[in-house]
Formats: sequence, structure tokens, C-alpha cells
Amino acid sequence: MPDVARTAVVLMNLGGPDSPRAVRPFLYNLFSDPAIIGLPGLLRLPLAWIIAARRAPIARKIYDQLGGASPLLANTEAQARALEAELGSDYRCFIAMRYWHPLTAATVGAVKAWQPAETILLPLYPQYSTTTTASSLAAWRDEARRQGLGGETRAIRSYPVAEGFIAAVAGLVTVTLADAEAARIPLRLLFSAHGLPLKIVAAGDPYPREIESTAAAVASALAWPWLDWLVCYQSRVGPLAWLGPSVEEELRRAGREGVGVVIAPISFVSEHSETLVELDRDYRLLAEACGVPVYHRVPTVGTDPRFIAALAGLVRGTGDPGRGPETAAAQGGALS
Repeated sequence: MPDVARTAVVLMNLGGPDSPRAVRPFLYNLFSDPAIIGLPGLLRLPLAWIIAARRAPIARKIYDQLGGASPLLANTEAQARALEAELGSDYRCFIAMRYWHPLTAATVGAVKAWQPAETILLPLYPQYSTTTTASSLAAWRDEARRQGLGGETRAIRSYPVAEGFIAAVAGLVTVTLADAEAARIPLRLLFSAHGLPLKIVAAGDPYPREIESTAAAVASALAWPWLDWLVCYQSRVGPLAWLGPSVEEELRRAGREGVGVVIAPISFVSEHSETLVELDRDYRLLAEACGVPVYHRVPTVGTDPRFIAALAGLVRGTGDPGRGPETAAAQGGALS
């Protein structure tokens, strides 16, 4: 019987390979998701196998720079422990990764064994997208139904302008801007987010609007009212048209204009390959090649107490995400 005092909090994220051998199956899981490639299974699954086989050698080289594995799980575990400490003993945090272990099925089983009265699904994607949040919530709904998970379930849809999240990002940006100002040259703040194909946006995905709202809220919270800033997108793959401008385009423009760059990732809340390799190495090298005079990267919020307090407020129902947490029914079906 569920314990009336217990609340399970499920932190949801993408996941990442935990060894070189895991890279290809991780990529297969990613590209076989219908939220990523919207084709019938008979076409999508063979295509996912081909893409995974082709991309695995490139991806392994990326993870080789991180010791052969993604640090995302360890960083998410640190966030889970910090959130537990903030919430207190009646709460327990679990982790459900979408494409690698711990996968949703295992986490549903662990939550069911713990027998909470309520389960709160907390995607670690501040901005909602059908390719991330909706996919994770749908996977949970299906698996919870299959395993007969009891108790009530509530899903937090997104929190693009949650006060503590914005305060944490703005605080980290402020520190980095202060360091960059030592160069005494004009600076441009680039708010970077993971890209999305335009066809997904055209289908009604709200992601770019929520990204813009996060960037505007952070810019408003900064003590640099004259600051030159804009949103750009990273991590494009494949031949489709994606959201723009791209980070690459903006770095080239900054080089032509002799403007220093401070880049702040606002769609990622912990460090992983797209921050530690793509932002810290690949884009830094491009900035140098394009003549950008200074390049500084803002850390992700990680376990910043302001961010953890914001998550705790969302879990307790006392925090304001900028748009209220939505129940599972609003996602197209009850999750309980």
C-alpha cells in the first residue's frame, strides 16, 4: 500500500553512453524515437540503425575527450541528492533517462517498489519540446500503465522563467561577464540552446518561444542594461533546415565585427558533451579561427542553490514556472 507521506520525484533527462561500447546503442535508442524521426516503425527503425552506425565513430571521439563516457548521469545524480536535501525526508528523487540507463522501465519499477502516494515527473528541460519533454512523459505514461504503477502522478511541463532558474543563470552570466570585461572590448552575450528542425517548429512546437522567454528574463535580470545579446542555436545534425541563427554564424559575425563573445547555455542544466566539448572546444576553436578577440563560456546551473530551490518549489507546487505545471491529462492522457 502506498505510504501517504511519500512523494517520488522523477528527474528526467536525455541520458548518455556510459562506455565506448554504449555509444552505438545509445544513438540507436535516440534515433528510433518517433519524436525524433517521425516515420512509421518499418522505416524509422532501419533508418535509426543506419544513422547510429554512421554516427557512432564520430560520437566516440567526442566521448573520448570525456574519458569515454557521458558525465550527464553523475551530474544528474548530484542534482537529485541536492533536491532531496532541499525537499526533506518525505521525498525521494529517482532518475529516468530517455535513451540510456537508467531507462524509464527500470525507474518505474524502482518507484513502484518504493510505493509513494504521489509521483511527480520533473523533466530537466526548462523549455518544453515535443522532442524532449513530451517524449519522456509519453514513455513514462506507457511504462507506468504497463507495470501498473499506483498512486497519483503529476507532471511539471516546463519552467522557462522560474524565478530561481533565472536567478541562477543570471548570476553565473554576471560573473562571466565581469571576467570578460577585463579585456576592455565590446562584448556580445550569446544565449545558446539546442537546435530543432524547422519542420518540428512549424508543426506547433513551443520550444523557440520558451527559449526566447528564458533569454529575455535573464537579460532583464542582469545589471548590464546596455548589453548586446541574442539567442542562437547549436548541435545541428542532418540536412534539414534548423532554427537559427546558429552559434557558428554568430561567431563568424563577432569575428568580423571584432566583438568578444560570452556564451551562456540556457537549455541545458548540467554539463555534458554539448557543453564540455561542443561549447568549450569546438566553438572556442572556431572563435579563435574567426578572430573573435575573447571567448568565455558560462557554466550550466548544475546544483546552484537557486536552481535547486526553484525545482523544490515546482515539486511542492509553490514555485511559479512562468506557466503553471500541467497535469498528465494535459499531455494527452492520465499518467497515474
